[in-house]
Amino acid sequence: MSTVDTPSLPATFNRLAWSNLAAQSAEQIALAAAPIVAVLLLGVGEGQTGLLQTALTLPFILFAIPAGLLADRISRRFVMVASEALRAAALAAILLALWLRLMTLPLLSVLGFIAVCGTVAYSVAAPALVPSLVTSEQLPAANARIELARTVAFASGPALGGVLVGWVGAAPAFGAAAALSVIAVVLLSGIHEPARAPAPRRHPLQEVREGAAFVLHHALLRPVFITQFIFNTASFLLLAVFVPYAVRHLGLSAAGVGVTLGMYGVGMVVGALAATRVMARLAFGTVIGLGPIAGFLASAVMALTTLLPTPWLAGLSFFLLGAGPILWVISTTTLRQSVTPPSLLGRVSAINIMSYGARPLGSALGAIVGGLYGAEACLYLAAAIFAAQALVIWVSPAVSLAQQPKMVGEPARC
Repeated sequence: MSTVDTPSLPATFNRLAWSNLAAQSAEQIALAAAPIVAVLLLGVGEGQTGLLQTALTLPFILFAIPAGLLADRISRRFVMVASEALRAAALAAILLALWLRLMTLPLLSVLGFIAVCGTVAYSVAAPALVPSLVTSEQLPAANARIELARTVAFASGPALGGVLVGWVGAAPAFGAAAALSVIAVVLLSGIHEPARAPAPRRHPLQEVREGAAFVLHHALLRPVFITQFIFNTASFLLLAVFVPYAVRHLGLSAAGVGVTLGMYGVGMVVGALAATRVMARLAFGTVIGLGPIAGFLASAVMALTTLLPTPWLAGLSFFLLGAGPILWVISTTTLRQSVTPPSLLGRVSAINIMSYGARPLGSALGAIVGGLYGAEACLYLAAAIFAAQALVIWVSPAVSLAQQPKMVGEPARC
Protein backbone atom coordinates (compact mmCIF):
# COMPACT_ATOMS: atom_id res chain seq x y z
CA MET A 1 0.00 0.00 0.00
CA SER A 2 1.35 3.41 -0.90
CA THR A 3 2.13 5.87 1.85
CA VAL A 4 2.06 8.93 -0.37
CA ASP A 5 -1.20 10.16 1.13
CA THR A 6 -0.53 9.27 4.74
CA PRO A 7 -3.35 10.54 6.97
CA SER A 8 -2.46 13.13 9.57
CA LEU A 9 -1.09 11.62 12.73
CA PRO A 10 -3.41 11.51 15.76
CA ALA A 11 -3.14 14.08 18.55
CA THR A 12 -2.12 11.49 21.14
CA PHE A 13 0.86 10.50 18.99
CA ASN A 14 1.79 14.15 18.50
CA ARG A 15 2.07 14.47 22.29
CA LEU A 16 4.48 11.54 22.21
CA ALA A 17 6.49 13.20 19.42
CA TRP A 18 6.80 16.49 21.32
CA SER A 19 7.66 14.60 24.50
CA ASN A 20 10.35 12.77 22.56
CA LEU A 21 11.82 16.06 21.33
CA ALA A 22 11.95 17.42 24.90
CA ALA A 23 13.40 14.20 26.31
CA GLN A 24 16.04 13.83 23.59
CA SER A 25 17.05 17.49 23.95
CA ALA A 26 17.42 17.05 27.72
CA GLU A 27 19.61 14.00 27.15
CA GLN A 28 21.89 15.69 24.60
CA ILE A 29 22.32 18.88 26.65
CA ALA A 30 23.22 16.86 29.74
CA LEU A 31 25.58 14.54 27.84
CA ALA A 32 27.39 17.55 26.42
CA ALA A 33 27.53 19.44 29.72
CA ALA A 34 28.78 16.55 31.90
CA PRO A 35 32.31 16.17 30.46
CA ILE A 36 32.69 19.97 30.20
CA VAL A 37 31.85 20.25 33.91
CA ALA A 38 34.24 17.40 34.70
CA VAL A 39 37.15 19.07 32.91
CA LEU A 40 36.56 22.79 33.59
CA LEU A 41 34.99 22.69 37.05
CA LEU A 42 36.44 19.53 38.58
CA GLY A 43 39.79 19.60 36.74
CA VAL A 44 39.85 15.91 35.78
CA GLY A 45 42.11 14.42 33.10
CA GLU A 46 41.52 12.22 30.07
CA GLY A 47 41.51 8.94 31.95
CA GLN A 48 38.91 10.16 34.43
CA THR A 49 36.68 11.57 31.70
CA GLY A 50 36.87 8.13 30.10
CA LEU A 51 35.49 6.67 33.33
CA LEU A 52 32.70 9.25 33.26
CA GLN A 53 31.83 8.33 29.68
CA THR A 54 31.75 4.67 30.70
CA ALA A 55 29.25 5.50 33.45
CA LEU A 56 27.12 7.34 30.89
CA THR A 57 27.04 4.42 28.42
CA LEU A 58 26.98 1.36 30.70
CA PRO A 59 23.19 1.49 31.35
CA PHE A 60 22.50 0.66 27.69
CA ILE A 61 24.16 -2.72 28.21
CA LEU A 62 22.95 -3.37 31.77
CA PHE A 63 19.33 -2.24 31.68
CA ALA A 64 18.00 -2.52 28.12
CA ILE A 65 16.70 -6.06 28.68
CA PRO A 66 15.10 -5.34 32.10
CA ALA A 67 13.45 -2.26 30.57
CA GLY A 68 12.11 -4.41 27.73
CA LEU A 69 10.64 -6.90 30.21
CA LEU A 70 8.90 -4.08 32.05
CA ALA A 71 7.57 -2.57 28.82
CA ASP A 72 5.96 -5.93 27.92
CA ARG A 73 4.49 -6.50 31.40
CA ILE A 74 3.03 -3.12 32.34
CA SER A 75 1.85 0.11 30.72
CA ARG A 76 4.50 1.40 28.30
CA ARG A 77 3.34 4.96 28.90
CA PHE A 78 3.92 4.45 32.63
CA VAL A 79 7.42 3.08 31.98
CA MET A 80 8.21 6.17 29.93
CA VAL A 81 6.74 8.59 32.51
CA ALA A 82 8.62 6.92 35.37
CA SER A 83 11.91 6.76 33.46
CA GLU A 84 11.71 10.39 32.37
CA ALA A 85 10.82 11.45 35.92
CA LEU A 86 13.89 9.53 37.12
CA ARG A 87 16.05 11.41 34.62
CA ALA A 88 14.53 14.76 35.69
CA ALA A 89 15.23 13.94 39.35
CA ALA A 90 18.85 13.00 38.60
CA LEU A 91 19.40 16.18 36.58
CA ALA A 92 17.83 18.27 39.34
CA ALA A 93 20.15 16.60 41.86
CA ILE A 94 23.16 17.56 39.69
CA LEU A 95 21.83 21.12 39.57
CA LEU A 96 21.48 21.19 43.36
CA ALA A 97 24.97 19.77 43.93
CA LEU A 98 26.45 22.41 41.64
CA TRP A 99 24.63 25.23 43.42
CA LEU A 100 25.76 23.93 46.81
CA ARG A 101 29.31 23.39 45.48
CA LEU A 102 29.21 19.76 46.55
CA MET A 103 29.86 18.29 43.11
CA THR A 104 32.59 15.66 42.76
CA LEU A 105 33.45 13.34 39.87
CA PRO A 106 32.05 10.23 41.63
CA LEU A 107 28.78 12.08 42.39
CA LEU A 108 28.54 13.36 38.81
CA SER A 109 29.16 9.84 37.52
CA VAL A 110 26.53 8.27 39.77
CA LEU A 111 23.86 10.88 38.99
CA GLY A 112 24.71 10.73 35.29
CA PHE A 113 24.42 6.93 35.42
CA ILE A 114 20.95 7.24 37.00
CA ALA A 115 19.86 9.78 34.38
CA VAL A 116 20.97 7.49 31.54
CA CYS A 117 19.04 4.59 33.13
CA GLY A 118 15.96 6.73 32.50
CA THR A 119 17.12 7.30 28.93
CA VAL A 120 17.42 3.55 28.33
CA ALA A 121 13.94 2.73 29.62
CA TYR A 122 12.42 5.59 27.61
CA SER A 123 14.26 4.50 24.44
CA VAL A 124 13.09 0.91 24.81
CA ALA A 125 9.44 1.66 25.60
CA ALA A 126 8.86 4.39 22.97
CA PRO A 127 9.08 2.19 19.81
CA ALA A 128 6.88 -0.40 21.55
CA LEU A 129 4.22 2.23 22.32
CA VAL A 130 4.05 3.83 18.84
CA PRO A 131 2.13 0.99 17.06
CA SER A 132 -0.71 1.26 19.60
CA LEU A 133 -1.16 4.99 18.82
CA VAL A 134 -1.18 4.93 14.99
CA THR A 135 -2.38 2.70 12.17
CA SER A 136 -0.11 0.41 10.17
CA GLU A 137 -0.16 2.86 7.24
CA GLN A 138 0.95 5.69 9.52
CA LEU A 139 3.94 3.84 11.01
CA PRO A 140 6.57 5.16 8.53
CA ALA A 141 5.44 8.76 9.02
CA ALA A 142 5.25 8.30 12.79
CA ASN A 143 8.73 6.83 12.99
CA ALA A 144 10.06 9.58 10.73
CA ARG A 145 8.55 12.17 13.11
CA ILE A 146 10.20 10.47 16.10
CA GLU A 147 13.57 10.29 14.34
CA LEU A 148 13.34 13.90 13.18
CA ALA A 149 12.94 14.96 16.80
CA ARG A 150 15.92 12.82 17.77
CA THR A 151 18.10 14.19 14.99
CA VAL A 152 17.21 17.82 15.77
CA ALA A 153 18.14 17.16 19.41
CA PHE A 154 21.30 15.32 18.38
CA ALA A 155 22.36 18.12 16.04
CA SER A 156 21.56 21.05 18.35
CA GLY A 157 21.74 19.61 21.87
CA PRO A 158 25.54 19.30 22.22
CA ALA A 159 26.10 22.81 20.84
CA LEU A 160 23.37 24.22 23.11
CA GLY A 161 24.84 22.42 26.12
CA GLY A 162 28.30 23.79 25.39
CA VAL A 163 26.98 27.32 24.86
CA LEU A 164 24.95 27.23 28.08
CA VAL A 165 27.94 26.06 30.13
CA GLY A 166 30.19 28.64 28.47
CA TRP A 167 27.82 31.61 28.77
CA VAL A 168 25.79 31.12 31.93
CA GLY A 169 27.51 28.27 33.76
CA ALA A 170 27.02 24.59 34.41
CA ALA A 171 24.05 24.84 36.76
CA PRO A 172 21.72 26.59 34.26
CA ALA A 173 22.65 24.01 31.61
CA PHE A 174 21.54 21.14 33.85
CA GLY A 175 18.57 23.23 34.94
CA ALA A 176 17.47 23.57 31.33
CA ALA A 177 17.88 19.83 30.81
CA ALA A 178 15.85 19.05 33.95
CA ALA A 179 13.09 21.46 32.82
CA LEU A 180 12.90 19.76 29.43
CA SER A 181 12.58 16.38 31.15
CA VAL A 182 9.71 17.70 33.27
CA ILE A 183 7.99 18.97 30.11
CA ALA A 184 8.40 15.51 28.59
CA VAL A 185 6.76 13.95 31.65
CA VAL A 186 3.80 16.35 31.47
CA LEU A 187 3.28 15.60 27.77
CA LEU A 188 3.51 11.84 28.34
CA SER A 189 0.99 12.03 31.16
CA GLY A 190 -1.67 13.21 28.70
CA ILE A 191 -1.28 10.21 26.36
CA HIS A 192 -4.02 7.60 26.27
CA GLU A 193 -2.53 4.13 25.82
CA PRO A 194 -4.98 1.45 24.66
CA ALA A 195 -5.32 -1.39 27.16
CA ARG A 196 -3.41 -4.60 26.50
CA ALA A 197 -4.22 -8.11 27.63
CA PRO A 198 -2.35 -8.92 30.88
CA ALA A 199 0.94 -10.70 30.19
CA PRO A 200 1.29 -14.17 31.72
CA ARG A 201 3.72 -14.21 34.65
CA ARG A 202 6.77 -16.29 33.82
CA HIS A 203 10.40 -16.40 34.88
CA PRO A 204 12.24 -13.33 33.51
CA LEU A 205 14.92 -15.50 31.87
CA GLN A 206 12.21 -17.38 29.97
CA GLU A 207 10.82 -14.08 28.71
CA VAL A 208 14.27 -12.85 27.68
CA ARG A 209 14.91 -16.10 25.80
CA GLU A 210 11.55 -15.72 24.05
CA GLY A 211 12.44 -12.22 22.83
CA ALA A 212 15.96 -13.19 21.77
CA ALA A 213 14.72 -16.32 20.00
CA PHE A 214 12.13 -14.28 18.11
CA VAL A 215 14.77 -11.87 16.78
CA LEU A 216 17.48 -14.44 16.05
CA HIS A 217 15.13 -16.93 14.35
CA HIS A 218 13.18 -14.37 12.34
CA ALA A 219 14.26 -14.31 8.69
CA LEU A 220 13.85 -10.52 8.48
CA LEU A 221 14.94 -9.35 11.94
CA ARG A 222 18.06 -11.51 12.29
CA PRO A 223 19.99 -9.90 9.38
CA VAL A 224 18.81 -6.47 10.53
CA PHE A 225 20.28 -7.07 14.00
CA ILE A 226 23.55 -8.45 12.61
CA THR A 227 23.86 -5.53 10.18
CA GLN A 228 23.23 -3.01 12.94
CA PHE A 229 25.82 -4.64 15.22
CA ILE A 230 28.46 -4.55 12.49
CA PHE A 231 27.53 -0.97 11.55
CA ASN A 232 27.98 0.22 15.15
CA THR A 233 31.38 -1.46 15.30
CA ALA A 234 32.55 0.19 12.07
CA SER A 235 31.17 3.65 12.81
CA PHE A 236 32.77 3.87 16.27
CA LEU A 237 36.04 2.55 14.86
CA LEU A 238 35.99 5.47 12.43
CA LEU A 239 34.97 7.99 15.10
CA ALA A 240 37.67 6.77 17.49
CA VAL A 241 40.48 7.92 15.20
CA PHE A 242 38.93 10.77 13.23
CA VAL A 243 39.88 13.74 15.43
CA PRO A 244 43.64 13.06 15.60
CA TYR A 245 43.59 12.01 11.94
CA ALA A 246 41.78 15.22 10.92
CA VAL A 247 44.24 17.42 12.80
CA ARG A 248 47.37 15.60 11.64
CA HIS A 249 46.49 14.54 8.10
CA LEU A 250 43.79 16.99 7.00
CA GLY A 251 45.22 20.03 8.80
CA LEU A 252 41.93 20.92 10.49
CA SER A 253 41.71 23.29 13.44
CA ALA A 254 39.44 22.56 16.42
CA ALA A 255 36.71 24.63 14.78
CA GLY A 256 37.22 22.79 11.49
CA VAL A 257 36.90 19.44 13.22
CA GLY A 258 33.68 20.63 14.84
CA VAL A 259 32.21 21.80 11.54
CA THR A 260 33.17 18.54 9.82
CA LEU A 261 31.62 16.41 12.58
CA GLY A 262 28.57 18.69 12.43
CA MET A 263 27.88 17.45 8.90
CA TYR A 264 26.77 14.19 10.53
CA GLY A 265 23.90 16.02 12.24
CA VAL A 266 23.06 17.87 9.02
CA GLY A 267 22.85 14.55 7.19
CA MET A 268 20.61 13.10 9.89
CA VAL A 269 18.16 16.01 9.66
CA VAL A 270 18.08 15.89 5.83
CA GLY A 271 17.54 12.12 5.90
CA ALA A 272 14.75 12.34 8.46
CA LEU A 273 12.98 15.09 6.50
CA ALA A 274 13.20 13.10 3.27
CA ALA A 275 12.32 9.72 4.77
CA THR A 276 8.56 9.75 4.24
CA ARG A 277 8.90 10.77 0.58
CA VAL A 278 11.67 8.24 -0.06
CA MET A 279 9.63 5.43 1.52
CA ALA A 280 6.63 6.41 -0.59
CA ARG A 281 8.57 6.21 -3.87
CA LEU A 282 10.85 3.21 -3.37
CA ALA A 283 10.18 -0.40 -2.48
CA PHE A 284 10.25 -0.93 1.27
CA GLY A 285 13.16 -3.37 1.09
CA THR A 286 15.18 -0.99 -1.08
CA VAL A 287 14.90 1.70 1.59
CA ILE A 288 16.16 -0.79 4.19
CA GLY A 289 19.20 -1.45 2.00
CA LEU A 290 20.01 2.23 1.41
CA GLY A 291 21.37 2.90 4.90
CA PRO A 292 24.10 0.21 4.83
CA ILE A 293 25.09 1.25 1.31
CA ALA A 294 25.34 4.88 2.43
CA GLY A 295 27.48 3.76 5.37
CA PHE A 296 29.87 1.93 3.05
CA LEU A 297 30.05 4.91 0.67
CA ALA A 298 30.75 7.19 3.63
CA SER A 299 33.64 4.99 4.78
CA ALA A 300 35.01 4.75 1.23
CA VAL A 301 34.96 8.55 0.89
CA MET A 302 36.74 8.89 4.25
CA ALA A 303 39.36 6.33 3.18
CA LEU A 304 39.85 8.36 -0.01
CA THR A 305 41.08 11.29 2.11
CA THR A 306 44.28 9.30 2.70
CA LEU A 307 45.03 9.95 -0.99
CA LEU A 308 43.19 13.28 -1.39
CA PRO A 309 43.52 14.99 2.01
CA THR A 310 40.71 17.53 1.78
CA PRO A 311 38.20 18.35 4.54
CA TRP A 312 35.44 18.53 1.91
CA LEU A 313 35.60 14.77 1.45
CA ALA A 314 35.56 14.25 5.21
CA GLY A 315 32.48 16.46 5.49
CA LEU A 316 30.76 14.54 2.69
CA SER A 317 31.61 11.30 4.48
CA PHE A 318 29.93 12.42 7.71
CA PHE A 319 26.92 13.76 5.79
CA LEU A 320 26.41 10.33 4.18
CA LEU A 321 26.98 8.65 7.54
CA GLY A 322 24.11 10.71 8.95
CA ALA A 323 21.62 10.75 6.07
CA GLY A 324 21.62 7.11 4.98
CA PRO A 325 21.46 5.39 8.37
CA ILE A 326 18.50 7.55 9.43
CA LEU A 327 16.54 5.94 6.59
CA TRP A 328 17.75 2.61 8.00
CA VAL A 329 16.52 3.43 11.51
CA ILE A 330 13.09 4.57 10.31
CA SER A 331 12.55 1.65 7.90
CA THR A 332 13.85 -1.08 10.22
CA THR A 333 11.92 0.30 13.19
CA THR A 334 8.78 0.15 11.02
CA LEU A 335 9.68 -3.40 9.99
CA ARG A 336 10.25 -4.45 13.61
CA GLN A 337 6.95 -2.95 14.74
CA SER A 338 5.09 -4.59 11.85
CA VAL A 339 6.32 -8.18 12.23
CA THR A 340 6.55 -8.39 16.03
CA PRO A 341 3.53 -9.42 18.14
CA PRO A 342 2.53 -6.53 20.46
CA SER A 343 3.33 -8.54 23.59
CA LEU A 344 6.97 -8.94 22.44
CA LEU A 345 7.65 -5.39 21.26
CA GLY A 346 9.37 -4.25 24.45
CA ARG A 347 11.83 -7.14 24.52
CA VAL A 348 12.50 -6.96 20.78
CA SER A 349 13.12 -3.21 21.11
CA ALA A 350 15.50 -3.90 24.01
CA ILE A 351 17.46 -6.47 22.00
CA ASN A 352 17.81 -3.88 19.24
CA ILE A 353 19.23 -1.43 21.81
CA MET A 354 21.72 -4.14 22.84
CA SER A 355 23.37 -3.80 19.42
CA TYR A 356 24.81 -0.56 20.84
CA GLY A 357 27.13 -2.85 22.78
CA ALA A 358 29.22 -2.95 19.60
CA ARG A 359 30.18 0.70 20.09
CA PRO A 360 32.84 0.13 22.75
CA LEU A 361 34.10 -2.77 20.61
CA GLY A 362 34.61 -0.37 17.70
CA SER A 363 36.33 2.18 19.94
CA ALA A 364 38.64 -0.49 21.37
CA LEU A 365 39.43 -1.71 17.86
CA GLY A 366 40.33 1.85 16.91
CA ALA A 367 42.65 2.16 19.90
CA ILE A 368 44.43 -1.14 19.13
CA VAL A 369 44.73 -0.86 15.35
CA GLY A 370 45.41 2.87 15.47
CA GLY A 371 48.13 2.39 18.07
CA LEU A 372 49.83 -0.37 16.09
CA TYR A 373 49.36 0.71 12.48
CA GLY A 374 48.08 4.29 12.48
CA ALA A 375 44.77 6.03 11.75
CA GLU A 376 44.95 5.31 8.02
CA ALA A 377 44.82 1.56 8.70
CA CYS A 378 41.72 2.14 10.85
CA LEU A 379 40.00 3.95 7.99
CA TYR A 380 40.70 1.08 5.60
CA LEU A 381 39.52 -1.46 8.18
CA ALA A 382 36.36 0.56 8.79
CA ALA A 383 35.61 0.54 5.05
CA ALA A 384 36.01 -3.25 4.99
CA ILE A 385 33.67 -3.68 7.97
CA PHE A 386 31.12 -1.31 6.42
CA ALA A 387 31.28 -3.42 3.25
CA ALA A 388 30.52 -6.51 5.35
CA GLN A 389 27.41 -4.98 6.91
CA ALA A 390 26.12 -3.91 3.49
CA LEU A 391 26.68 -7.44 2.20
CA VAL A 392 24.81 -9.01 5.13
CA ILE A 393 21.64 -7.02 4.51
CA TRP A 394 21.75 -7.17 0.70
CA VAL A 395 21.87 -10.98 0.64
CA SER A 396 18.96 -11.16 3.12
CA PRO A 397 15.24 -11.38 2.25
CA ALA A 398 14.66 -8.00 3.92
CA VAL A 399 15.72 -6.05 0.81
CA SER A 400 13.27 -8.04 -1.33
CA LEU A 401 10.20 -6.64 0.45
CA ALA A 402 8.05 -4.76 -2.04
CA GLN A 403 6.07 -3.02 0.69
CA GLN A 404 5.80 -2.64 4.43
CA PRO A 405 4.51 -5.89 6.01
CA LYS A 406 1.08 -5.78 7.60
CA MET A 407 1.12 -5.49 11.39
CA VAL A 408 0.81 -8.88 13.04
CA GLY A 409 -1.40 -9.70 16.00
CA GLU A 410 -0.81 -12.04 18.90
CA PRO A 411 -0.14 -15.66 17.99
CA ALA A 412 -2.84 -18.15 18.95
CA ARG A 413 -2.10 -19.86 22.26
CA CYS A 414 -2.97 -23.47 22.92
